[in-house]
Amino acid sequence: MITRVVVEHKDRLTRFGFRYIETLLEIQGRTIEEVNPAETNKEDLLHDLASVVYSICVRLYGQRRAKRKAECLVEQLEAQDGQE
Repeated sequence: MITRVVVEHKDRLTRFGFRYIETLLEIQGRTIEEVNPAETNKEDLLHDLASVVYSICVRLYGQRRAKRKAECLVEQLEAQDGQE
């Protein structure tokens, strides 16, 4: 049975809800060992906030790129129809 989970940073285990997982594992008699803990709680909070903003930006830019690709394909298809 696994009794200890070792992670480099707690965000490697989960982005959010670390305390829930930690509590659940403690109830089962298991522990989480963090090798490189954050210096302060502010550092963790800022890192989480940056991760959320980054994730949202990636999604938005991905949607814009997909829309531009689709528009380009439609233009190419319309141009081919006009040539025939």
